[in-house]
Amino acid sequence: MKLIVKNIEKNFDNKQVLKQASFTFEKGKIYGLLGRNGAGKTTLFNCISGDTKYDSGSVKIFEEGKGESELDFSKVGYVFSEPVLPEFLTGYEFLKFFIDINKDKIQNLLTIEEYFNIIKINEEDRYRLIKGYSQGMKNKIQMICFLITRPPVILLDEPLTSFDVVVALEIKNLLKKIKSEHIIIFSTHILQLATDLCDEIVVLNNGVLEEVDSQVIRSAEFEEKIMEVLREANDD
Repeated sequence: MKLIVKNIEKNFDNKQVLKQASFTFEKGKIYGLLGRNGAGKTTLFNCISGDTKYDSGSVKIFEEGKGESELDFSKVGYVFSEPVLPEFLTGYEFLKFFIDINKDKIQNLLTIEEYFNIIKINEEDRYRLIKGYSQGMKNKIQMICFLITRPPVILLDEPLTSFDVVVALEIKNLLKKIKSEHIIIFSTHILQLATDLCDEIVVLNNGVLEEVDSQVIRSAEFEEKIMEVLREANDD
């Protein structure tokens, strides 16, 4: 399976954010998406997920035996940097509702308690209103959603920055465990996190996607190479 982003362009008023951005993402890998603040990483995610309509280009999925087709947005799981959740429900109520409306997409369903255990949410917090959750707990709830439905394409927009060290490590290990069946794209500004977690690094630079040589990722030159690319983006 491949996610094919081809010549995506997106303008906001007079600002061109994405300029014929193209890249092919493959199943079985975790991709790190790097870029300066305001480079358009979230805009790219929004275009892939269908939350934002791009001006031109295409987003397609290639599947063995089926060929290439327009991406069905229901096959995309999106963990937002700013969680969007119904705060009038408890964590338990929301997950029950989420499971009920996604029954046709779920395989190997666990109990709600088992999902809570995986993501390390205490029992007393499971029945509290989401309104009272911290940013980290809300992000955990988002994580549970894609663990339940296991969509083919998973977009993670800065999701680990609000987690403590132990939970962040557990999430990283979980992503590595499930990556063989998914295309996972991970947006982050933390270089160490990118090198720890990701198989490939893609930089969004001046609206264009640029791949970093995989041999450089875990070398001593990686940080210098990324900083060089990002400085060029800033100068432009």
